[in-house]
Amino acid sequence: MNPNKKWWIDINLETLKKNLELRNFECFIVDKKEDVVPLLEKIIEKGSMVSCGGSMTLFECGVISFLRNGNYNFLDRYKEGLSSEEIGEIYRKSFWADYYIMSSNAITLDGKLINIDGNGNRLAALMFGPKNVIVVVGINKLVLNEQEGINRVRNIASVMNAKRLSKNTPCTSSGKCHDCLSQDCICSHIVVTRRHPVKGRIKVIVVKEELGF
Repeated sequence: MNPNKKWWIDINLETLKKNLELRNFECFIVDKKEDVVPLLEKIIEKGSMVSCGGSMTLFECGVISFLRNGNYNFLDRYKEGLSSEEIGEIYRKSFWADYYIMSSNAITLDGKLINIDGNGNRLAALMFGPKNVIVVVGINKLVLNEQEGINRVRNIASVMNAKRLSKNTPCTSSGKCHDCLSQDCICSHIVVTRRHPVKGRIKVIVVKEELGF
């Protein structure tokens, strides 16, 4: 990596870590996606009930495979052949999980998590329910402030996810948010998590690589 780019990343992540901790989040910084699973092995106790939110980042880091093959009670929303009712049951059971793993659509330099959701199950679990929440984010999710974060979740993350899911929404044609009310819309809830009342419940792993959308 170019030394100037490395300097910029390191100095901003130092600021981010400090600000996350001020908001009662625990923060871990790793160099590459291959570092995520070894860190999770240290954090998650064997035999724990673990669930996850929808996330391309988790697939890219090998987290889903790790959970499927590890000594965990994994509520696997991605298991083949599940009906919509079975997936909904997994969503509800996730509130009793020991660990809930997800990504964030944006994270601000002053330590806020910004997310957008269709069903809302991921954001509900982030806010309340599972004993621990682990958020894995790539450096591409880092934004300067809340306004930039909202713009990112609406015009980058949501648009690409709608395209990935083959949704019939205006953004999948134009590449930008239309604030639509389409039946296929995946943007029902926007949540800014500015702090958490329980210190350390939310653990943020920041990877110095671009991951997900």
